[in-house]
Amino acid sequence: MDVLEAIRTRRSIGRVSREPVPRETIEAILEAANWAPSHYGTEPWRFRVMTGDGRGVLAKAYGDIAALEAPEEKREEARAKAEAKAYRAPVVIAVSALPSDAPKVVRAEELAATHAAVQNLLLAAHALGLAAIWRTGGPMYHPLMKQALGLAENEELVALVYLGKPEGPPPEGRRRPVSGKTIWMT
Repeated sequence: MDVLEAIRTRRSIGRVSREPVPRETIEAILEAANWAPSHYGTEPWRFRVMTGDGRGVLAKAYGDIAALEAPEEKREEARAKAEAKAYRAPVVIAVSALPSDAPKVVRAEELAATHAAVQNLLLAAHALGLAAIWRTGGPMYHPLMKQALGLAENEELVALVYLGKPEGPPPEGRRRPVSGKTIWMT
């Protein structure tokens, strides 16, 4: 599959089988992510790969956050529902940005570089026949999530990528024409 085909045909797919993904496949996907561009060559992206029981770290964080935010009489139900999110795929990759403190480095550019790494990761997963979805949401930004994943003080979580073998065909893709989003300045 060439890169233009991969870009056009990749879709976010949240429904995946429980079948494990080989470590070598995950490593190939991470290697592709590692080739994202970054200003000043800082490579600010970091990956925390959770499989099997390792997803329990994510489950506990989801559960603790949900329990804090739920009314007392609904806490256990909210905890159980939130914890289940960590097990929706056999692999969850938490992607974070650890910005450089070098003088010329701009934090926004470090985040943009890390987002580019996530896109490379998604494209590589697709090219290797896997389904993936880039998830975010309130719990991802909660201090308890940062603590659970062992992020440094200045490190920021940018994606929770759920990865596995697709259970069905991908949805059709739709985009508005690029001509409506383009200004030519000649």
